[in-house]
Amino acid sequence: MKAVAVTDVSKSYGAGKNKVQALQGINLPVDKGELFGLIGPDGAGKTTLFRILTTLLIPETGTATVNALDVVTQYKQIRKIIGYMPGRFSLYQDLTVEENLSFFATLFNTTLDENYELVKDIYIQIEKFKTRRAGALSGGMKQKLALCCALIHRPSVLVLDEPTTGVDAVSRKEFWELLKRLQQQEITILVSTPYMDEAAMCDRVALIQGGKIMDIDTPGGITKKFANPLWAVRRGTSFELLSKLNEMAGIKSCYPFGQEYHIVFEDERAKSEVEKELKVLGFNDILFEPIQAGIEDCFMALMKSTSDTNEVHQ
Repeated sequence: MKAVAVTDVSKSYGAGKNKVQALQGINLPVDKGELFGLIGPDGAGKTTLFRILTTLLIPETGTATVNALDVVTQYKQIRKIIGYMPGRFSLYQDLTVEENLSFFATLFNTTLDENYELVKDIYIQIEKFKTRRAGALSGGMKQKLALCCALIHRPSVLVLDEPTTGVDAVSRKEFWELLKRLQQQEITILVSTPYMDEAAMCDRVALIQGGKIMDIDTPGGITKKFANPLWAVRRGTSFELLSKLNEMAGIKSCYPFGQEYHIVFEDERAKSEVEKELKVLGFNDILFEPIQAGIEDCFMALMKSTSDTNEVHQ
């Protein structure tokens, strides 16, 4: 039995000319005890899918189950076994840390003491602020409080919608370490993120864009599928250079990546021709270095492939 099973789920908002297709035929299997990542940019459909799984939205087509319970007909049972941390901080800002925890524990007919072992690693980091109002906490502390409240009833499935967005790098690292420890408690964790580097922390990931799943695999499995040699321009990067590269023949793709550009050539000969042309144009400090593709490179390649396919069908 899968912890989560999504079959051909679609969902749209609005009607007529204003209709927006948020999800299109989503299929998603998540194993029990898995740390599963839903990776994609804003507007990809991550939040809509999570709201369906947490019984806050009803799918237009298809079915979805959590621990074999249907999200439409058995939503009351699901709400007892699922923990949900939405993207926006949604706890009571005027209540203290302690009051928020007590309130959510009461909703599930439990107490902090009863499930203390589960939340201990998180709670000890916010315990010294227990009399502070939630609205006065830092971003990282709000994040930990929200996670405590989502775990207070010891759920078997935990759903986290972009939990590290807007949080500093240190807090992001600490948060993922917490998730790894929670996984050892036999909790199935679904987490969405726009940060491609966080994909490596998951057992498996689904890459989602435009309401469609582009690929599902382990992080290593996805990067192994990158079909072409990848090169990085590590020196002399500029907008003018990027513009020239995108105009040149022999380049399949070129896009900014931090302080460098990642390029896929049609073949080795094309690379030589591009290097010669750049020198003629006065770009003499360019250095191409071979690199291994990461999750973001694979995501960009899948997006381009999908776009090219759509253009062919139009």
